[in-house]
Order: sequence, then C-alpha cells, then structure tokens
Amino acid sequence: MVIDEENTVPASAADSISPAEDEPMDSAIDAMSLQTVQEYEISEESKLARERQEKAVQELLMKRRTAALAVPTNDKALRARLHLLGEPITLFGEREMERRDRLRALVSKLDSEGQLEKLMKAHEDEEAGSTAAPSGPEEDIQYPFVTEGTQTLLEARLEIAKYSIVKSALRLHRARRKKDDHEEDLDAEDAQFHVTGRCLSPGKFLLSISQLATASADRTARLWNLDGIVQRTFEGHLDRLARIAFHPSGKYLGTASFDKTWRLWDVETGEELLLHEGHSRSVYGLSFHHDGSLVASCGLDTLACVWDLRSGRSILALEGHVKPVLGASFSPNGYHLATGGEDNTCRIWDLRKRKSLYILPAHSNLLSQVKFEPQQGYFLVTASYDTTAKVWSSRDFRTVRTLSGHESKITSLDVVADGQYITTVSHDRTIKLWSTKDAERERKEMEVD
Repeated sequence: MVIDEENTVPASAADSISPAEDEPMDSAIDAMSLQTVQEYEISEESKLARERQEKAVQELLMKRRTAALAVPTNDKALRARLHLLGEPITLFGEREMERRDRLRALVSKLDSEGQLEKLMKAHEDEEAGSTAAPSGPEEDIQYPFVTEGTQTLLEARLEIAKYSIVKSALRLHRARRKKDDHEEDLDAEDAQFHVTGRCLSPGKFLLSISQLATASADRTARLWNLDGIVQRTFEGHLDRLARIAFHPSGKYLGTASFDKTWRLWDVETGEELLLHEGHSRSVYGLSFHHDGSLVASCGLDTLACVWDLRSGRSILALEGHVKPVLGASFSPNGYHLATGGEDNTCRIWDLRKRKSLYILPAHSNLLSQVKFEPQQGYFLVTASYDTTAKVWSSRDFRTVRTLSGHESKITSLDVVADGQYITTVSHDRTIKLWSTKDAERERKEMEVD
C-alpha cells in the first residue's frame, strides 16, 4: 500500500491553523448562506399563484360541501326556508332549480363562516311553526291538484272506452289476417299522385266528408258544412289555436292551443268536455289513435306526449327531438307514431318498445305536419317549409314520391279518410289536392301547373 505523503495533512497541522486564517473561511460560508437565501426567496408572482391555488382549493371544497348539503325539493319549502334566513324568497327570472341552488349555496356559506347559530335558529323556528300548527279537519290537508270531472266527461269516457274496444278488436283481426296473407300489402309501393284544380278549405275532414273543422288565431274553433255555413263554434282557449283533430268516432273534437293546453269538445253540443295541461310550452299538434283510446300531443317544449282518453292520464313522454315538435300522427297499425319538428327530421316511434325506431332526415327545412294514410297506413306524408311534401312507404320508410308545386312553405296537410286524396296548404295562397290514382292525368296536370 502506497501513501502519498505530499497530499497527506497531519492532524497536528490541521490543529495548528490560526484564527486569523479561519476568518476568511467563515466569511465565505456566510456569503454562501446569503446567496442560498437569495436563490430560494419566493417572488411576488409565486405568492400570487399560491394564493390563487389556495383560493381554488377553497372554492372546490365549498362546491363539494354545497353539493353534499340536503335542501328541500318542494318549492314552497324552499321559499319558507329562504324567508326564515332573511333572504329574498325569489329573484327576478329565477326558477325552482336556481332557487334551490341559491339556498344550498347560502347554507354552505353560513356553515363555512361559522354562523350555525343563525341557521339552527331558522331550523328551530321552522320546526316550531310546523308543530304548533293545529291539525285541522281532513279538508285542510293539501292533496295533489285534481280537477273534478263532470258527468258529461264520465259518459264520454265510457263511450270512448266502448268504441275503442270494438275498434281495437277489428284492428287485431286485420293484423292477424295480414300475417296469414303476405300478398295483401303489395300495393303499398304503388301510390301515384297528380294535381287538380279543385280547392278545399284547410282543416280536417270528418269520416263522411260532410263537415270541416277549422282552428283560428282568434282562439276559437268552428265546424262547417261543405256549403260554407258555420254549424258550431267552440270557445274557451285563452290563446290562439294551432291544430284541430276529429276523434275517430266523429263525436268529439280535439284542439291544441298556445295557452299550453289541449281540449276535448262534444261535436253535437259544442260543450268543452276536458281541459288538459301537461306541456310546459305551447301545444302545437294533436292526433287521435285510430282505436279512439289514446291521443298524442306535441309542442314547443320538444316533447310528444301520449294520453289515455279513458282515464286522462299520461302514458308516455317521448323525448328525442332537439327542437319544437310541430306534428304527430298515429299509424292505423296501432303501435307506430310519427312526429316531425323544427329539427328537420321525422321520427317513427314504436309505442310497444317506447323508443324511436327511425329518424328520417326528411326535409331541408322544418316539418310543419305529418300524416299517416288513415285506412291501412300504407304511406306517410310529411309537409315542410322547403315548399315540398314527401310520401314515405310505411314498409321501410323510404321516399316514394316528392310532391312539388307550391311556391312557398307548406303549413298544413291532410289525407282524406279513404286515402285517395291529399290536401296541402301553402303560404303561396293556394290549396292543392293530390290524388293517389290516375298517373296519366297526373303528368298532364303537373306540366300545366
């Protein structure tokens, strides 16, 4: 082992270093310490960033605490709790969910600031008020709001139930017959159309084509004969009417209005049988099931709702359209419902599966109305603001024919009960009558038009 004597410092030499020689070393250490402190000193930007981070963490914790708080869901209880806390019970333009979020944020803030005494006092006052309230008779107990029906409505519902039982039995019999005979539906693809010069008033045909019902912006509906004489006027809506439809029995009439309601009327007496709410915005379309048991309503709240006429209850709320729904139509097969809206699409719903089967990108503009052929449901007609109406096969929902001829947007359509004629109403101030027969005449008339 070799030891380098030149680089080896004896212990006695290290001990022999004088204090004067040690002073430069101490000053160097102090300088290094100062330099280290200067290098790790936090800047103002770092302080601001740290403050922002701490503030964000506090806000996140506050949001978590707020979301975990339990507050009343009943709007009356929300208002009472806000009143007990000394806060405004409602703000301008505030809705129920916004009011609930405001109460939750207020409770969370009081909790974080340690003002639990005020919060507990509010709870105690609320509990004391609820326990001190005398238990009155049964009439003072609050129940869900239900409008008492009239005897006329009861009789109408019984008659509708009897009518729908017979009609549904006939429909099922036809369905079984078609299942056994597959050749019966081959003519569904052979519909042809042409234009004639005959004009009819817009509206809905009764089964006998002897009466016509119209809906007006003056908040009334009228029943006409084909001589142009008003037979009945239906009054009661609080805003303009959008659509009108006959019940399959011909004894009742349904109207949809911008007052967010649809109503059922007796055709013979003109009496209002039923006022039904359920949409949050204007009701725009109405369609009766061919059995007479159901009715579908659609509106500007993007929903289509199916109601049971025999009980008045809601059966389905069909969600899928992203814009207002303007038209609805039941298929004679009993389980298909077509809806069209401002999203330029037509949806085919299966009521058995409670979902949309087909989404038809039908037109380049909004769909103003849809209508199934009323006898067998062989085809579906859609009208649009793109100045055209289209005919779709109900077998696979492909386009069979495009009805072109109007010069402005089409606002309404109807199919005559026997399925031979289609009427379209347009903003070009014309009403066109289209036929499903006589292709030769169709070519001549369309050239002239």
